[in-house]
Amino acid sequence: MNDSLDVKRTAKLYINGAFPRSESGRTFVVNDQNNKFLANVSKASRKDARDAVVAARSAFNKWSDASAYNRGQVIYRIAEILQGRSPQFIAELESAGVKKAAPHVLEAIDKIVWYAGFSDKISMVVGSANPVAGKFFNFSIPEPTGVVAVCVSNEPSLVNLVSQISAAIVSGNTVVVVVPENSSLIAVSLAEVLATSDVPAGVVNILTGDSAELAPWLASHLDVNAMDLSGISDKNLKTELEASAATNLKRILRTFPDGLSAIKTYVEIKTVWHPQGF
Repeated sequence: MNDSLDVKRTAKLYINGAFPRSESGRTFVVNDQNNKFLANVSKASRKDARDAVVAARSAFNKWSDASAYNRGQVIYRIAEILQGRSPQFIAELESAGVKKAAPHVLEAIDKIVWYAGFSDKISMVVGSANPVAGKFFNFSIPEPTGVVAVCVSNEPSLVNLVSQISAAIVSGNTVVVVVPENSSLIAVSLAEVLATSDVPAGVVNILTGDSAELAPWLASHLDVNAMDLSGISDKNLKTELEASAATNLKRILRTFPDGLSAIKTYVEIKTVWHPQGF
């Protein structure tokens, strides 16, 4: 007879490198596809979202000042840790009804490695030396845009989640990720991977809860510089978010293109003029 206790999982938010409960004390229950209990998950409030933006902004300068090569090393470390915890992610994806979960996890790891390898190539591919009239050097250089709010789809997908995060942070941005209920357990497990890798506190912040509650507040927040709305399926909500984001001219990603196109969405191009020597 097994007398051990059944320890129920309580999944928390991930803000500034820590795992706080929601300040509101709210939670929601996540069940598997057979309606069997999996975990109680913290439901983020607007106060939690504000704390996440503060953490992301505080981490931005140090992360964006890190060398591109170093950012690539940090992101690659995420793939290493994720690979070691593959069985857990496979089990969680299967419980959420994702078919072929094992290849799905392998693809997610490959995505992270791809973005890690591209970190020190962004300037070469996106930047340029421009021909100008006169004795000047003219360079266009990509720089990170700032704090990015990422809205994740309600359909569980580790591939989409790691791609959306990696595309933003690889160039030096920091992110606040809003994850709806069905995708919450995968996101919290990824947060545990981030916490045990080399990602500095505040670079990635994960809020589980209601996108319709949190996303409008982030869209109107003046310290958020870009938003990925590809995970929002409600057309009316997406239109509302785009209108709110126009307050401070946020960059908006309506559909996620993946790869270099996604990276380019989150960089600003700075052009520098420099006189030539004699």
